[in-house]
Amino acid sequence: MLDTLVFVVSVLVILLTLTGVAIGRYPGVRMNRATIAVVGATALVGLGALSIDQAYEAIDLNTLVLLFAMMVINANLRMAGFFELVAARLAGSALSPRQLLAVTVVAAGVLSALFLNDTVVLVFTPLVVQIVGAAGLNPIPYLIALATAANVGSSATIIGNPQNMLIGVSSGISFTRFFAYLAPVALGGFAVIWVVIALAYKAELRPQEVKLHLGRRIRIFRPLLVKSLVASVVLLGALIAGVSVPLAALVAASMLLITRRLKPERVFEEIDWSLLVFFSGLFVVTAAVESVGLNGSLLDFIESSADSGVVGLTAVSAVLSNLISNVPAVMLLRPVVPNLADPERGWLTLAMSSTLAGNLTLLGSVANLIVAETARRQHVTLSFWEYLKTGVPITILTLIWGAFWLIVVR
Repeated sequence: MLDTLVFVVSVLVILLTLTGVAIGRYPGVRMNRATIAVVGATALVGLGALSIDQAYEAIDLNTLVLLFAMMVINANLRMAGFFELVAARLAGSALSPRQLLAVTVVAAGVLSALFLNDTVVLVFTPLVVQIVGAAGLNPIPYLIALATAANVGSSATIIGNPQNMLIGVSSGISFTRFFAYLAPVALGGFAVIWVVIALAYKAELRPQEVKLHLGRRIRIFRPLLVKSLVASVVLLGALIAGVSVPLAALVAASMLLITRRLKPERVFEEIDWSLLVFFSGLFVVTAAVESVGLNGSLLDFIESSADSGVVGLTAVSAVLSNLISNVPAVMLLRPVVPNLADPERGWLTLAMSSTLAGNLTLLGSVANLIVAETARRQHVTLSFWEYLKTGVPITILTLIWGAFWLIVVR
């Protein structure tokens, strides 16, 4: 057991780190979530809360490999023009504001289930602003639909978002089994999003005929597009066949790294290295929670609440995800789930609730922040309060639906 001074300082470092991660920065210094996590992890090792070897062991390489591989695949699809092509085709199929809202929800949700939700909103946000702007429509309801649907859709698969990747690796649940349980939750969530936004923005979404187009020529790199789609099909085929999720993703990514035309530097420039660094630091920080002895009372409290069933775990996960963000929440809850009466349902509940809880506020998920910040650069302001009036009902209703579904099917 650590001496009293080291224990107190270590606890303080853990609390400061998790607070910084939740807020996203510290006043007066230029630190983001990744640097906060790394500095906190380093301080804990320096204090002796855990050794450098224990820190290395805490880092889950399977999760990092899966994240990296999916980033490589997404980078190639983005450079090939895949996402712009999809947006243009779908926009052309919508004949009214409400149809465009439905198209936005379904497109963002389905693509986020297959490719990281952060990537989808990063590419789609400027496209949505351009399309609705050219049609003379208010972009706000469509931006909210994009953010919330990307989060909801990403809950359907192991590869949809970072916290699901962590859960998929930790739980050992197969891709198909995970999808079979949580895809209906996502589909119901799409309906909730459309209804809530349609009711909240009746005037903006009144029936009228609109002509929608992207407003600029789409640049498609056809050879890379074909190659990227083939790699994506190989990935999905391997996952359905039961191949290890990190290995399947790495094989598909490696196919795209064999190239004669595209310089490797261009692909690696598209990788979100800060996210990989962020995960690495957080693994160490959450391991320190156990090593300093905090896990006893903390996990006893969480486990007693979570063990009351799907509703209890949903509530704990949703609250914790909004206090410290969903990835740290999943890392803290990871030791609890295997001890529950039904661990598989616990993992599925954690994936569902930690993801859907991200829709509560504009600060609830990285995808929400990407939409708001990217829209701001396009001279469109999505304010915290404007988002909140639809984010709250969407979150509550989707969590209720998700919990109900998992209670019924499990």
